[in-house]
Amino acid sequence: MNILFLDVISVLVSYLAALLLRFDFVFSSIPREYLDGYMWSMPYWVIITVVVFYGFRLYHSIWRFAGMDEAKRIIQAYIALFFPYLAGTIVMDLHMPKSYYFVGYVFNLILTVGVRFSYRLVRSWITSKEKEKNEQEEKPDRVMVIGAGKAGQALIKEMKISSHLNTKVCCVIDDNPNKKGRLLEGVPIVGNRYDIVDKVKEYEITRIVYAIPATTGKNRKDILNLCKDTGCRMQTVPGTYQILNGEVSVTKLRDVEITDLLGRAQVRVNNAEILEALQGRVVMVTGGGGSIGSELCRQIAKSDPKMLIIFDIYENNAYAIQQELKRKYPDLNLVTLIGSVRNTRRVGSVIETYRPDVIYHAAAHKHVPLMEDSPNEAIKNNVEGTYKVAQAAAQWGVKKFVLISTDKAVNPTNIMGASKRLCEMVVQMMNRQSDTDFVAVRFGNVLGSNGSVIPLFKKQIAEGGPVTVTDKRIIRYFMTIPEAVSLVLQASYYAKGGEIFVLDMGDPVKIDDMARNLIRLSGFVPDEDFKEKLELLDRESRNESPRIKEIVAEIVPTYHPDLEHQA
Repeated sequence: MNILFLDVISVLVSYLAALLLRFDFVFSSIPREYLDGYMWSMPYWVIITVVVFYGFRLYHSIWRFAGMDEAKRIIQAYIALFFPYLAGTIVMDLHMPKSYYFVGYVFNLILTVGVRFSYRLVRSWITSKEKEKNEQEEKPDRVMVIGAGKAGQALIKEMKISSHLNTKVCCVIDDNPNKKGRLLEGVPIVGNRYDIVDKVKEYEITRIVYAIPATTGKNRKDILNLCKDTGCRMQTVPGTYQILNGEVSVTKLRDVEITDLLGRAQVRVNNAEILEALQGRVVMVTGGGGSIGSELCRQIAKSDPKMLIIFDIYENNAYAIQQELKRKYPDLNLVTLIGSVRNTRRVGSVIETYRPDVIYHAAAHKHVPLMEDSPNEAIKNNVEGTYKVAQAAAQWGVKKFVLISTDKAVNPTNIMGASKRLCEMVVQMMNRQSDTDFVAVRFGNVLGSNGSVIPLFKKQIAEGGPVTVTDKRIIRYFMTIPEAVSLVLQASYYAKGGEIFVLDMGDPVKIDDMARNLIRLSGFVPDEDFKEKLELLDRESRNESPRIKEIVAEIVPTYHPDLEHQA
């Protein structure tokens, strides 16, 4: 109602001001007939204005958040007002000065916009004064924004008006030469990526925000590599879709992670056709509560299977994914079973009872150092477990069996890798002896999975160090959980039996470089803020674990003569 009242006042003041302007702001000079015409027309003008404004929903907005949409609706309302104003003038046969209509119309538009945006302007002014006061009391973060696009503009605007942030945006970096020297939301664009280091020193920057979410792969890696040498804390906006949804804000910023420096875009796979092939099938996932297993269950649940069987020895993990899937897919026919893949009778009973069409075998011990200390458990769980599930799958007519393997199975230098290579050999041997299509999927380190190295490094940094690296020479290929699951699903779709599928994961990354980069990305300096503790374990620095051949020789003959030759 306050806005409506102000609109009425605006109409009255605008047209009175138009008359005063016509007669040099001398009220006594205005002829009586013009004053009568003004008084006669105002009730009509006011009613028509309020009705049109209501029709264009100008009384429904929250004006402290007014923006371009509200301004657009105001312009549309005034275009619509022209016609009833004209009709009213003709019907009432008013003989007013021509300037009265035009000037009053323009004054009314200006006042309407001013009334609606004045609150935001005043609020912005008060906020800026509060921020200036806070800056005097407490030194703010001096921010450099990389990217003078939509994301950069949105972030700068919010950083400037937010009273909850003690930040000051000092400069913007953009590779477009036409933007250099211009202003973005009042902040200067000072150069391109090659000026980052110099401008950080010049403007005394303490935080860098990477605001080009559409840029991925090598270009993103190159820019962030330049940033990490500055010693500033680094953050990035999440993704382009959040800009389109209007979600980009300072609350959506996340710290730059090592995944941003891997140098390749995430592999995108259209799994629609693959998931369609699982529709109406009985699908079983062993190790369904683990990182890969649980993501497999999520993806498979989307395909509307006849039944999804989660088989895991850890009841907490199994319970967590069971409850999640029940919430998201209440109509899913879900069976959650606890048991070990090492238990022949339990595995056989489950497969005999439910007769799955496809089995994804993700149950395994995978931690390299732990398996070095407990090699027998690695062989019993990984190799024996795979063999027993594969045997039961062949016995009860499972159509496809997909083994989750690892790149450590290639010329293995540790017990875990050797056990996985044996698993692959079991699968290939079983494929030759049964009608089931057996296939293995081999990929590198999965970022974000349980026990992966990045969460460990981040935890060590948060605790103040040291950051532990087992061997400076170790290199690894990395991929995300969605990529890993996409590969597994693809393998199950395209497999004819006996294949080992491998994902192209780009260039390998040295673990030592990764640790140092993550320290820099966290705003620290390696070897200064953190004294890295390099635990150089002899058994992992050798070309081959001395126990591998011994253990393989003991275990392999118990399965099949063919494996002994392959080993």
